[in-house]
Amino acid sequence: MVQLWHGLEDVPGDWGASVVTVGVFDGVHRGHQRLVGRAVEIAAARGCPVVAVTFDPHPEEVLRPGSHPPFLCTVPRRAELLGALGAGAVCILPFSYEFSQLGPEDFVRAVLADRLHTVAVVVGENFRFGHKAAGDPALLAQLGEKYEFTAEGVALVGDDGEVISSTLIRDELARGDVAAAAGALGRPHRVEGTVVRGHRRGLALGFPTANVECVPNLVIPADGVYAGWLQASGPAGGAGDAWNRRGASDDGEVSGGPGPAGRSAGRWPAAISVGTNPTFGAAERSVEAYALDRDDLDLYGTHAAVDFTHRLRGMEKFGSTGELVAAMRRDADAARDLTARPG
Repeated sequence: MVQLWHGLEDVPGDWGASVVTVGVFDGVHRGHQRLVGRAVEIAAARGCPVVAVTFDPHPEEVLRPGSHPPFLCTVPRRAELLGALGAGAVCILPFSYEFSQLGPEDFVRAVLADRLHTVAVVVGENFRFGHKAAGDPALLAQLGEKYEFTAEGVALVGDDGEVISSTLIRDELARGDVAAAAGALGRPHRVEGTVVRGHRRGLALGFPTANVECVPNLVIPADGVYAGWLQASGPAGGAGDAWNRRGASDDGEVSGGPGPAGRSAGRWPAAISVGTNPTFGAAERSVEAYALDRDDLDLYGTHAAVDFTHRLRGMEKFGSTGELVAAMRRDADAARDLTARPG
């Protein structure tokens, strides 16, 4: 299991030599995966673990508040993905104004040499570090000669040689092209949050939905209807403790299950709606997922993840409830077919 360190003070005092990769890693996309994969190769040859060093908050948020766009994944998800790629430890460095004032050599000494005992560093070829971004991979290699580590810059490209960036993926999601985003990420784009009380419209129409209150500052795809997956993993930090003791959440959005001890957990194919529900004149944007052919799930108050695999259509305003229900049936059929396909 990956070790998670919140700052250098969490690094064990007896930590030995390591191969380190450093970056923001927003989305942990296929370019990042190539970088981490190279670190894993070097670590296997050197007989030591990989440490992935990342930052929270994003450096741009400290240096230029409000300048950074929404994120492709949460910090815990970032750490989980880095661990799955082979990092033995993930060190989340708290990025502050004071930290930003470290010169390149101060950064190398404080982070790489003194605490992580680095023998090799792998970074993206566009990596910059130190005060006013004065350091680059070439300077890192020079400093490595002094502090006894090697440094390597890796192009953030996919297997096909295409340059991949978090900005590119955000643009694809803004267009609703979740298939292209999945290709660049190496997996479906995910949003996550707590299942909360909604307007109960889905249940009344025969499609009980999980209304997911997403973690702030995550990229949500363009308004529309999508196929994908809904995953619930248990109670979300005490939210949603008011339960209907008959087994349904008290808003009626999702039903079934024996109450708090029996909140549903699992992963189900889903039809997903993103938008403002224009047929009902709603103004607030929401993410609602219908677990296909399930009306027995008790999800209110759980932490849920929604993975987007295919865009079915744009958001539409229908002339009647009957027209909306017919469209929802078509959406469910399409989502059922797409999620049943291999891969």
